[in-house]
Amino acid sequence: MDAPKPQSAAADAARQQAVDPSRGTNQSGVRLYNERLVLSLIRGHGSMAKVEIARLTGLSAQTISVIMRQLESDDLVVKEAPQRGKIGQPSVPFSLNPNGAFFLGFKIGRRSSDLVLLDFLGRPLKSLHEPCRYPTPIGIVDFVKRSVAALVGTLPRKVRARISGFGIAAPFDLWNWEEQIGAPRTVLDGWRHFDIRQEIADLCDWPVYFCNDATAACGAELVLGNPGHALDFLYFFIGSFVGGGVVLNGNLYPGRRGNAGALGSLPIPANGTTGETASQQLIRSASVYVLEKRMIAAGRDPGVLSRSPDDWGDVGPELDQWIGETAASLAAASVAAISVIDFEAVIIDGAFPAEVRHRIVEETALAIERFDRQGLSPVEVREGTVGSGARAIGGACLPLLANFSRDREVLFKDAIRDET
Repeated sequence: MDAPKPQSAAADAARQQAVDPSRGTNQSGVRLYNERLVLSLIRGHGSMAKVEIARLTGLSAQTISVIMRQLESDDLVVKEAPQRGKIGQPSVPFSLNPNGAFFLGFKIGRRSSDLVLLDFLGRPLKSLHEPCRYPTPIGIVDFVKRSVAALVGTLPRKVRARISGFGIAAPFDLWNWEEQIGAPRTVLDGWRHFDIRQEIADLCDWPVYFCNDATAACGAELVLGNPGHALDFLYFFIGSFVGGGVVLNGNLYPGRRGNAGALGSLPIPANGTTGETASQQLIRSASVYVLEKRMIAAGRDPGVLSRSPDDWGDVGPELDQWIGETAASLAAASVAAISVIDFEAVIIDGAFPAEVRHRIVEETALAIERFDRQGLSPVEVREGTVGSGARAIGGACLPLLANFSRDREVLFKDAIRDET
């Protein structure tokens, strides 16, 4: 029997409840929820004064004053210079304290591993990268041992004390991807019963969270990107394998088993070997490994795709063909998805240069227009903003989501505790 998937941080901290996400509550026993709500608002706006926070949340001025005093005492927010208006007392905005908390994120990829340290604003402070032929359990544990010691060991004690967690972003069921990863079956079988979350938890002093890598990247876009402030969006991340995530009502939705947004498995139209209509999974047409295989067949070195994800240089005609097929596949997947959930936006990002992302987004939008979409609402196709590092950064966003973002379940958790 396959090892059960560990519950993700997103599943623990981002489940939906039927309440207005922008509103607070003045009831007792829910201070933590209100603090998270205020922190999320400040993060989204950059800085806010207490009167504006009270207006948006519906909380009383007295409640907001108590919350802000507590957040300031906890070094999570700082006061900015007063802003003088025409009438009344000057307004004092609050912003997030960059040193309020720190987060470690770890990405397991097909050809490399990455460890990143973020501050409370979500800015990468330090990162380590290690290429590999393919990921192995022993190699991953060894990299984490060395990297955490090298990265965290140089930090001041005060910074180390404010690290809130370690987030892992990795593909689920690595043992099933023999063709795509290119590793021997004996190596892949080693992942079948390997509990990566527990193994890393044994190496460090922080809570460890685990999430599918593309879902983690979606979390990074939600927390640190999403300049259009879409509340419901479908997210694609194109790495060695394409994957995705779902955001509903402003919250990451991982699904009951963490597989919501498993877009790489979504069936799309394909040409059969004898010309008949067929289908295949999205992962087999809209993944970077497909481009890699075509470059090898053309006698080109595909190493640049993983060595320099932000600058591929001259890839050749294989790139144009891949972009066209990727866009057509993403368009088919997007139309199918918006038929189920009325997404306002489709956001596309990936481990590739910005100009490649722009072309994929542009061609996907054009391909969507060619579908018969009678009965469907229009959807805007947008570029992601986090970029090639979104999976590692998304891993670091898992403890941020779990500890400092709006978490509606806190209301119900507190109610349960009060009854016992």
